[in-house]
Amino acid sequence: MIAQSRPFGQRYAFVVVAVIFFCLLIAAGLRSAPSVMMVPLEKSFGWHRDVTSWAASVGILLYGLTGPFAAALMERIGLRRTLLGALAVMSGSTALSLLMTEPWHLFITWGVFSGIGSGAVASVLGATIVNRWFKTNRGLMMGLMSASSATGMLVFLPVIASLAQSGGWKPVAIAVAIATAALIPLVLLLVPERPASIGQVRYGADTDDVPPVSPASQGNFLAHTLNTLRRAAGTRVFWYLFATFFVCGFTTNGLVGTHLIAFCGDMGIGEVQAAGLLSMMGIFDLIGTTLSGWLTDRFDPRKLLGVYYAVRGLSLIYLPYSGFSATSLVIFAVLYGLDWIATVPPTLRLANEAFGDRSGPIVFGWIVAGHQVGAAAAAAFGGTMRELQGNYELAFLIAGMTGIAAACISLLINTDRPAFEPEPQMV
Repeated sequence: MIAQSRPFGQRYAFVVVAVIFFCLLIAAGLRSAPSVMMVPLEKSFGWHRDVTSWAASVGILLYGLTGPFAAALMERIGLRRTLLGALAVMSGSTALSLLMTEPWHLFITWGVFSGIGSGAVASVLGATIVNRWFKTNRGLMMGLMSASSATGMLVFLPVIASLAQSGGWKPVAIAVAIATAALIPLVLLLVPERPASIGQVRYGADTDDVPPVSPASQGNFLAHTLNTLRRAAGTRVFWYLFATFFVCGFTTNGLVGTHLIAFCGDMGIGEVQAAGLLSMMGIFDLIGTTLSGWLTDRFDPRKLLGVYYAVRGLSLIYLPYSGFSATSLVIFAVLYGLDWIATVPPTLRLANEAFGDRSGPIVFGWIVAGHQVGAAAAAAFGGTMRELQGNYELAFLIAGMTGIAAACISLLINTDRPAFEPEPQMV
């Protein structure tokens, strides 16, 4: 195969990062859309919040469970094919939701199909790109791509909240479907399969660099993905990382991402204003997560995780007692926003240290699955608590306490020795 020439030499890796950044941004917009659709769907169909919360939780759960299989599929059939297929599923499922009339339609479109599609355009995609295109500066690059989810809220939420407020839920679905479809030609034109496809090596690598070959590139990718989980599950470090990322999902897109707008609504704050609060958090997370990537390249990632989870837990405990004044909400947005996704770069570094560059992305995919299991649990938990108690206070307090627990668990992680013996590298 003749390598196709591209400009910028090794720096073309940053072009790839830019395109993937936008893919992750749009996927984040899709995943955050149910939070602004909750009230319009209730008005249009009479569906209670526990119904829409469960549909959102199905999407979040499949978003996480798809990740490790997507990481292996990217090695087996190619990153481009996997990504293009995922974008098509995301666009098609949201467009199809325009025809829904029953709750199970919401579960299928915004739950099952959008969950599977967006699951391939998630943190595992960022991890695969970082490992495939970068030899150095990995923490910083992962921080930038992780921050795209916050930027997705920053760009999308005020817009789709305005659409929902003025036109209901359908304009939201249309906007997400169009934005997702627009990414397909960008990926086709600008994202090569790997550096060797354009005659380059990884950024920061010597010209004789030979990237590690994943065992998932040959054989049955499903069997390899499950076998990697089996081997990783026999290690203590995997369960520590899984537990902390479960809490990460529980305390971010599961509870806050899904229910904060509705919580603010209960306190007399309008949808657009509440979406603006999430956008402010997105601005600070863009700063915090990028800084976290830079710090991850230089400091002990376990201690970073301990600080991040402690700050997050205290922020969530503070919110129900804040009075929801403008000043108190700004304080919450700053403290909480700075570490919304800041946990991703240190978690990926710990996974790579423990499981190696070859197995690390797939193991990280399973750890991300823990994140989404936690998020799905929180999305359903928050809606159920709201229906049972009439408010969200206890749900946010419990989430805050799990953050404190995750801070303690983070300090127990030890990656000094390989978590398991590496598989023979295929040639």
